[in-house]
Amino acid sequence: MLSAEKIREMKVFSKQVQMEVVKMIAGLGVGHLGGSLSITDLLSVLYCNQMRYEPKNPRWEGRDWLVLSKGHAGPALYATLALKGFFPVSELATLNRPHTNLPSHVDRTKTPGVDMTCGSLGQGASAAAGIALALRLDHKDNRVFAVFGDGEIDEGQVWEMALFAAQRKLSNLIAFVDYNKLQLDGTTDEVCALGDITAKFREFGWYAQEADGHDVAAINTAIENARAQSDKPSMIVLHTIKGNGWSKSAGQVGSHSRGLTAEELEEALSEMQSTIDSY
Repeated sequence: MLSAEKIREMKVFSKQVQMEVVKMIAGLGVGHLGGSLSITDLLSVLYCNQMRYEPKNPRWEGRDWLVLSKGHAGPALYATLALKGFFPVSELATLNRPHTNLPSHVDRTKTPGVDMTCGSLGQGASAAAGIALALRLDHKDNRVFAVFGDGEIDEGQVWEMALFAAQRKLSNLIAFVDYNKLQLDGTTDEVCALGDITAKFREFGWYAQEADGHDVAAINTAIENARAQSDKPSMIVLHTIKGNGWSKSAGQVGSHSRGLTAEELEEALSEMQSTIDSY
């Protein structure tokens, strides 16, 4: 069971990541805000408690892998990696600028700590399963964690991967759907209703669970449950709020990609700091 101190550490880290995200996007003028803010609690659990990694040796062979299939949420991963020491926090100010190592969508050839280039939605699914299979064939115990957007799972490639991973019993693959119920053009129900995502993956042969995607203890418990079984790939459907962490963006379709004025940035940072102070 997680200690109260560890839970607070993860909650604070998530907010610190969010603060760096809004600063990056405000500085650039526009960016994928909503889907970045909705996964910071997950990233906090992974990087504060679950994953093996070495910031000074990003390609360490003993590391666990993260495939951010929803690659447009790069700002959240960049902030996480910087705060964990993979590269200087000052580099976050170069987001998506000329000659940056932090492009709009994650790129393993540019950013220390990024394990897979993603952005064309659905392709990260196949990459994650392929990595998991390769690790299994090499008799390694590394795990692969993969993060999908809910709009992303409209892609057929995700379901082809789901069949493959179950067939190969890739229990070293733990995936997540950021189920914030909003995508670029509207709600997921309006664009392409997803139905019961958990039941779908279960029928495809996965060990499937649901959790509150903004409750770090619940996320951690779901991951521990996934680790405890050895016969199936795991899917954890995280119920989240797009744009979570800032009242002006939370639950808003328009938060998918937007900017922040100087005044909005000040408001967002103040709100996030107040949340940290309340922990």
